[in-house]
Amino acid sequence: MLDLIGQPFRNCDRISRRNVLRVGALALGEVSLANLLRNNALATEFRESRRDTAVIQIFCGGGPSHIDMYDLKPNAPADIRGEFKEISTSVPGIRISEHLPRQAAIMDKLAVVRTVTHTNSIHLPSSHLMQTGYVSPNAVAGENIHPSTGSIAAKLRSTSSTGMPTYVAVPRGQAFSSAAYLGAACNPYTTDIEPNAEDFDVPNLRLPVGINFERVLQRRDLLKQLDKFRRTIDSAGQVSGMDRFQQQALKMVSSRQVAEAFDIRYEPREVRDRYGRTSLGQNCLLARRLVEAGVSYVSCLSGGGWDTHIDNFRPQKELLLPRLDQAISALVTDLHERGLDKRVLVNVMGEFGRTPRINKDAGRDHWPGTFCALFAGGGLNMGQMIGSTDAHAAFPTSQPYSPGDVLATIYHVLGIDYRQEFRDDTGRIFPILREGEPIPELVS
Repeated sequence: MLDLIGQPFRNCDRISRRNVLRVGALALGEVSLANLLRNNALATEFRESRRDTAVIQIFCGGGPSHIDMYDLKPNAPADIRGEFKEISTSVPGIRISEHLPRQAAIMDKLAVVRTVTHTNSIHLPSSHLMQTGYVSPNAVAGENIHPSTGSIAAKLRSTSSTGMPTYVAVPRGQAFSSAAYLGAACNPYTTDIEPNAEDFDVPNLRLPVGINFERVLQRRDLLKQLDKFRRTIDSAGQVSGMDRFQQQALKMVSSRQVAEAFDIRYEPREVRDRYGRTSLGQNCLLARRLVEAGVSYVSCLSGGGWDTHIDNFRPQKELLLPRLDQAISALVTDLHERGLDKRVLVNVMGEFGRTPRINKDAGRDHWPGTFCALFAGGGLNMGQMIGSTDAHAAFPTSQPYSPGDVLATIYHVLGIDYRQEFRDDTGRIFPILREGEPIPELVS
C-alpha cells in the first residue's frame, strides 16, 4: 500500500492525513496520488510564474535560547548572561556562542535576525503563528486553522516536470505543517522514517508485493473506462484531466530518479558523517538531495529538546547546539559547493526565545519579546547580524520584525505573492499573509 501522508492527524477536510494519499491497491473509492495531483492543480486559481528556487526550513520546536546562541550579553549580570562565552566569527565584529564554532567559521554565508518578536508565550499558538502568519489562540497540534508556508508553496508551485512532490516534511510534519482550507492535496509528503535509521527506506515509492507495474496499468485502464461515465456528468470539467494526473502518479511510483532522490544511502559515508549521524543531520542531508531533485519546500524536524525550563545549559552544550551547529554548517557549505546557494534558502527558527533571567531550576522559560531567525542563501544578503536588543536581550532596540516579515521573506525567495487571497470552506477570504514585508536588510 502506498501511503504518503504522515501522522494520523485530521485536517479541515475531515480526512485523516494518513489516508489522504493511498496508491498501490488503487481500489475504487480510495483517494489516490493521481487524485491528489489532479486536485492540487484544478484547485489552483492563482499561480505564480515558477522560479527555480526552494526552501529548507529547520523548525526548532520548543523555543531555542536566543541569548545563549546569537545574542549573548557578556556584560549582563550572571543570572542573565548565563554560562556561555562569545567567540569571534569569520565576519569582523560579529560574535556568537562558543558552542556554535562551525557556524562561526561560515558566518559570511549566514544572516541572523535578532529582533523577531510577537506577544504570545504559549507553544501551540506561537507555532501556528510562525508557520502560517496567523494567530490561533486555541490552536491544536495537527489542526491548522490557516495553511502552513509549505502548503502555500504546494498550492502555487509545481514540480510536475520532475515527478517530485512540491512539499516534503522529513521525517514527518511539524505541529502545524498542513494545508487547512487549501485541502489535503497541499499537505506534505512525509517519509515517516528517520533518515538516520539503519533500515531507512521509503516504502511509499515502491509498489506493494504482488502488484507489478503491468497490473497497475491494467487497473488504470479500468479507471479510465469508469471515468468516461463520470465525464458525461462533469459539468465543471474537473475530471477531464484525470488521465494526465494518473500518469504523473505512475511516474512518481515508477521513477527510478524519484526513488533515488529519497534514498540517502546513495550518499558517500564521508558526506553523511559531515552532516552528523543524528536525526537532524541526516534530515538536512536528505533535504539537500530533495531540493536538488526539484522539491520546492522541505521542512526538517530539529530533534526536539529546546524547551529548557530546567537545566538550560547542559543539554545545549552537550547535545542541542553541537548537532544544530554541525547540521547547519554542513548543509550551507554543501549548498555552496554544489552551486545551489543562490537558489536554495535555509531558514532556522523556533516559535519564540527564552527568558533573559535564569529561573530557580537553572532553566529559561518562554520569551516572545525578542528572538532570532537564521537565514542562509536564497540570493539574500549574507554575512550580517540584523537588529539589536537591550542589555538583557529582552526587547528590540532597533527595528522589530514580525512573524509576517519572516514569512514574507521566505515567500519572496519562492516568488510567491503573499498578498494573494484564498477562500476558506465557509467562503471567507484570507490573504496568504495579513501583514509583513520582506526584511529589507536581507532583500535590498
